[in-house]
Amino acid sequence: MRLIGWAIALAAAGLTPAAAGAQAPAPSQTAATTATPPAGTAQDATKPDAAQPAIVYGSVGHAIPTPGIGEPDGRKGLQYQVTPIGEEAAAFHNNWLLTLCAIISVFVLALLLFAIIRFRRGANPTPSRNSHNTLIEVVWTLVPVLILVSIAIPSIRLLRHQYTPPRADLTVKVTGHQWYWSYELPDYGVSFDSYMLKEANDPTRQANQRARDPRDGPPLLAVDNRLVIPAGKVVKFIVTADDVIHSFAMPAFWIKQDANPGQLHETWAKVDRPGVYFGQCSELCGARHGFMPIAIEVVPQAQFAEWVGKNGGHMPGAQPAAAAAPTAETAAPAANATPEPATNQAATAQN
Repeated sequence: MRLIGWAIALAAAGLTPAAAGAQAPAPSQTAATTATPPAGTAQDATKPDAAQPAIVYGSVGHAIPTPGIGEPDGRKGLQYQVTPIGEEAAAFHNNWLLTLCAIISVFVLALLLFAIIRFRRGANPTPSRNSHNTLIEVVWTLVPVLILVSIAIPSIRLLRHQYTPPRADLTVKVTGHQWYWSYELPDYGVSFDSYMLKEANDPTRQANQRARDPRDGPPLLAVDNRLVIPAGKVVKFIVTADDVIHSFAMPAFWIKQDANPGQLHETWAKVDRPGVYFGQCSELCGARHGFMPIAIEVVPQAQFAEWVGKNGGHMPGAQPAAAAAPTAETAAPAANATPEPATNQAATAQN
């Protein structure tokens, strides 16, 4: 039995190097695998830097952002709001909630100071034996109720406006992935993916990834393909995900909508001010959660139609060039031509 055990051990030791050598890939295979960028990280995996399309800053899809508008600028409060819902919510927060919080804080501080001074041991060597006061108990029950009612009325009105959208002029389907966004405009035949632009000195940037330019937007927020929507139009966002829970958040639009796999959630925005606005995923969706930003460019209607055409789409009601109806010149000969079966029948009758 001992000899059999030694024989098995020697056989295993002899086979191990051979097995390791058989499983090791050839140097050429390793180099080829490394040269291919990982899926979901490059703007175009088939084009190096020199072959990437030229970027014309200031054109539709590449507008230069306005500092302090639609992006973080170090302020402690809310971002500048550009939608009717955002303006209503910001006014509710700044003009009513903060004012009410300040009044309550000052009132409570005054009560504390009054109790400290009026009922200190030096002024009251013999403490009071009163256990309750009916007037005070009624007041401290009614006042909080009135405060909650004063908050509930404008809050419910805001929710009603937010979740009762007007008729949509444009529908955009938004899909969250680990870790990028996909956009689809089904009525326009446009769909694309949007990835974060990395810094030029980022060691993880692939050779065929365009580096971020300051004109693209702030670091960690600039993307290679922006979503473009028309100004002054009601845009309905259908939000979903294909892997884990993400969150489609655009602070300047007052939008923060979870993207759940297998579910469709709806939100909307109407932006009158053209410009570039930035957001990002606001749900802990994985290791690269902080690297899936959102960039939306708002443009006039004419520029929106131009962007749709550049992305291979078409405006509603317009047919793609390949499916265009025949013109009068091409339709007339076809209508006057003699059908082939009739010609063959005539020739047969003469013979």
